[in-house]
Amino acid sequence: MNTVKKYFHPILIFLIFETVAITLWLAKHNLFYLFNFSYIGVSIALGVFLYIRKYKHARRVVQLLVGLYMLVYLGLICNENMQIEGFWYYLFTGVFEAATIHYAVAKIFGPLIFGRGWCGYACWTAMVLDFLPYKVPQKPRKKLGWIRYITFAASLIFVSALFLAKVGNIERVMFWAFIVGNVVYYAVGIALAFAFKDNRAFCKYVCPITVFLKPMSYFSLFRVKCDKEKCVSCGKCKRVCPMNVDVTDNSRKRENGTECILCMECVKNCPKDAL
Repeated sequence: MNTVKKYFHPILIFLIFETVAITLWLAKHNLFYLFNFSYIGVSIALGVFLYIRKYKHARRVVQLLVGLYMLVYLGLICNENMQIEGFWYYLFTGVFEAATIHYAVAKIFGPLIFGRGWCGYACWTAMVLDFLPYKVPQKPRKKLGWIRYITFAASLIFVSALFLAKVGNIERVMFWAFIVGNVVYYAVGIALAFAFKDNRAFCKYVCPITVFLKPMSYFSLFRVKCDKEKCVSCGKCKRVCPMNVDVTDNSRKRENGTECILCMECVKNCPKDAL
């Protein structure tokens, strides 16, 4: 019983993803969905299990397992645009496949359960950015979050223009948009990391996906909470947080609350185990 309680979270995560996997498999009559979501669920559950076992690279393991799978296998090998442009493309064609399913599960409805866990454990852009040297922000957070709405609108306008112009072989265009988009994301992300001395600067200011993630993660079931009786207000959790979240405030309106990526750096570094 104690073992089940200790590993409750990885078991729950696996069951959630397995439920999605089986449901989509039966609904779409496609074995791929069973494999896809089972693989992702096992990968994330494994990472949480390793974290509980105090393996310091647990989150990195998940990032590589899921990020490389989506970037290399789904993107480069299967030619699926899993970026936001791919979501708009499938949405406009009225097809509930690939990117539309991915966005529904990971970025639109999923955050109601696991918040912005996508950003912390599965994003293939952050997978690379998190290996840069500025894991802890060296400068105060900038008020540049409005840029994300511009990139969000730009992706929508780009795909809309392709449909309005009736561009031929649009699936091929989407594949190259995936390639070029990733190159641009990595280039901008790395440049911003060094400019702001913050690995997650791209996530905070530019990433268009956060427009979907932030409002839904406000209601997230999985959240880092603070035991006020143990907390000594040392401020270490705020200093190590890559997203500048005030985790000592249990209110859903806490500072930068919808920015939490559940990386658990605050939990690992709390000297009083208050988180």
